[in-house]
Amino acid sequence: MTRRAALLAAFALLSTPLLTAAEDPKPVPKAGPCPPGYYSAGNYCVPNKCAKPVIGKDGPCPPGYYASGNYCLGRPDSKTVIEKRGPCPPGYYSSGNYCMKSR
Repeated sequence: MTRRAALLAAFALLSTPLLTAAEDPKPVPKAGPCPPGYYSAGNYCVPNKCAKPVIGKDGPCPPGYYASGNYCLGRPDSKTVIEKRGPCPPGYYSSGNYCMKSR
């Protein structure tokens, strides 16, 4: 790679916005009425294009999330959270009944 090509590649990488949001919202198992921004499709709640990250509620919601029915809704910049089943995997830390992704 030439020096010019390397500089252009570095500029392209640096000018791309860094991802600070949690993963894109994904369908979640339905546990009562779907949360705001989601619609019912069989046994799932499916996100629309402006949906916030959602996880099933298991006790108090983790930091950066708030309760909405049987779900915890995040903000676009909320950390990725997974259900805690034993010790958290590498790259995650424990927060109540959840494992939160380290940044």
